[in-house]
Amino acid sequence: MKLRMRAGGLVLLAGLAVAGAAAFLVVRQRQAAPEGPIVLGDVSAARTGIAFRHTDGSSGRKYIVETVASGVATFDYDGDGLIDVYFINGRALPGATDPGMGNRLYRNLGNFRFEDVTERAGVGGGGGFGLGVTIGDYNNDGRPDVYVSNFGPKVLYRNNGDGTFTDVTAEAGVADGDKVGAGVAFLDVDNDGDLDLYVANYLDFRFENHSPKVRNGVPFYRGPLEYNPVQDVLFRNNGDGTFTDVTKESGIDGHAGNGMGMVCADCDNDGDTDVLVLNDVMPDFLFENDGSGKFKEVGLLRGVAYDGQGQVQGSMGVDCADYNNDGWLDLFNTSYAADLATLRRNSGKGYFEDVTLITGAGQGTLQHVKWGCGIVDFDNDGHRDLFVACGHLLDNAELVEPGAEYMAKNVLLRNTGAGKFVNVSDQAGDGMQVKLSSRGAAFDDLDNDGRIDVVVVNSRREPTILRNVSPGKNHWLQLVLRGVKCNRDAVGARVTVVAGDLIQIDEVHSGRGYQGHFGSRLHFGLGKRERVDRIEIRWPGAGTDVVENVAADQLLTIRQGQQEHPAAHSPAR
Repeated sequence: MKLRMRAGGLVLLAGLAVAGAAAFLVVRQRQAAPEGPIVLGDVSAARTGIAFRHTDGSSGRKYIVETVASGVATFDYDGDGLIDVYFINGRALPGATDPGMGNRLYRNLGNFRFEDVTERAGVGGGGGFGLGVTIGDYNNDGRPDVYVSNFGPKVLYRNNGDGTFTDVTAEAGVADGDKVGAGVAFLDVDNDGDLDLYVANYLDFRFENHSPKVRNGVPFYRGPLEYNPVQDVLFRNNGDGTFTDVTKESGIDGHAGNGMGMVCADCDNDGDTDVLVLNDVMPDFLFENDGSGKFKEVGLLRGVAYDGQGQVQGSMGVDCADYNNDGWLDLFNTSYAADLATLRRNSGKGYFEDVTLITGAGQGTLQHVKWGCGIVDFDNDGHRDLFVACGHLLDNAELVEPGAEYMAKNVLLRNTGAGKFVNVSDQAGDGMQVKLSSRGAAFDDLDNDGRIDVVVVNSRREPTILRNVSPGKNHWLQLVLRGVKCNRDAVGARVTVVAGDLIQIDEVHSGRGYQGHFGSRLHFGLGKRERVDRIEIRWPGAGTDVVENVAADQLLTIRQGQQEHPAAHSPAR
């Protein structure tokens, strides 16, 4: 978020090679023109059974925390093969009369029908002001656990395996005080097989340090630079259900920022997990891992601290994937109005290059405040598209910023497969015509038909549920990875899928987008290719497995050490 003109930045430094970065052989495939439209249909929340309504706790007093709520998570909490949805919510702040409904967990019943199981599951939030969320099996018991980042103490919910969760925050030691939370992520910093926890924090806001602000006679939110930045926290998993704060010894300490979205990924292909944290109107952080869980902040050196014009951004959400199939993970982030959503290509030489303008990746985004995002192959052609959730943070935006709109349509950019993106928002179904003020977004296959669907949180409103009904006949493959020697969720695993002339990579992440979580089940579009020749899985810190000759159009579970006959799943309805 950014409530002022951009400040001048520094010129980017680039060109240093990453020591030990693995070379990757890329076969140049002939690029075919996209076939058929992408169609995202608007499925009314009422018809799905999802009765969630977002609250930001607002009362007219314009507390800054109202503007940054909230994220959303998609994951299979009960192991039935269907992706469930967990909405994070705010609560009434001083002066507000509507208490809000708290966080809500919806169990997927199949065929786009959902059941509210929040009370039974025990994950309603307990009155916390929810901001971010991530999912990961922190105790390696085979069940996905939930960590919620709040304004106030955070919460860790342990999955009991019977449809319920237990709040184990106190015994785990991960409450992290009363800071304003932001993006969170599980990762294995030292590849010891246990998931550690990175907690990004936004700023030092307390009700007693709030004061009203007026612009042009209109009530206005204070900007993030009017508060002190705060320190993020890294918790190391002790392997016994508890965590230790290792912020100082890890090298994270001393880098206070205005944290927003984040993602943990192997940016330099060296086999360990790095940490990217977006900061609001401050240089973004890239913490590079030396392999032992020690980090060095290299955002400026690697070309991610500023945009291609050397400017700080009002950074919001971030995703990473290989948009051009060259074997390196690229970055896509959202930002405030008057900034383009930004695509950074991983050069493979130790730096990222801002390619937003030359690829067209920022089309339709300049005038909007942008939040959730995803690098997602919606049409299964083997080339990942871009989705941007839009909506102003000011409900009176039209009165204080010329040309601004509180409610806006979201943006869909189709990957042509030739290094360019085309804005297809107006031709991509009625789901792209919804005009609300969006925040977090998640991308997963909700009906197991091989097409990625979308869930969007809208400020003060019901969510937008988009069903992917694209008519194309392209093939696909989905993978669920199960670690044995590494962490059970295989967070940090790198997967290479080879199907004829098409080579794709992906990685298992926990926490991404705008303060949310999605994509634990990896998805690969295959175009017209009916078989996958080779699946190579580099498990975090624990060797490589290869599976060969796999038919398309199925969901496979691959267990570490299993190199033949992976388990296939029929679509659950």
